Amino acid sequence: MGHSPATLRAAAAVQAVESAVVLAAAVLAGVDTVAGRSYQQGSGIALTVIGVASAAVLALVASGLARVRRWSRTPALLTQLFFGIVGIYLLQAHRLEWGVPLLVLAAAGLAALLAPPSLRALTRQEQTRPGQPKAGQTRPGQAKAGQAKAGQTKAGQTRQARPRPEPGPPGKASRRRSARPGAE
Repeated sequence: MGHSPATLRAAAAVQAVESAVVLAAAVLAGVDTVAGRSYQQGSGIALTVIGVASAAVLALVASGLARVRRWSRTPALLTQLFFGIVGIYLLQAHRLEWGVPLLVLAAAGLAALLAPPSLRALTRQEQTRPGQPKAGQTRPGQAKAGQAKAGQTKAGQTRQARPRPEPGPPGKASRRRSARPGAE
């Protein structure tokens, strides 16, 4: 899409480091499972597979940030939130050697993602080719999605023109005359 600001490249780097952390945790879970130190072998295998898949998704989000893709903003923010929560839990469990680095990563990632240059880059509208309407716009004479052109229904059928009642005197609502004879 274009040149990415330094803050967005920093956010992508933090996201890549977090991906590596999740992959390392998944590998450790796999090693513990193979060594028989897992609570149950089935849950250890599942945890390892989920961890590796999560690391791959986080790496994909890091790649999206580096390429200034708008879709990557929300998953990256959620990753920072998740890492912050896990860091707090680790601090409460007196695991400072794990909790402090996770909190530092989460704070750095949030700061980089919420910096004004990153926000501008990730919220910029898509570039359009000359002559192409921007997102949400239509060309003159072109109906928007879900709207019918004049004289057509949504199924493409022509509508019958309904007679409009003639306007009555100003200030009073117009009334339709009854088709029954003698009714006024």
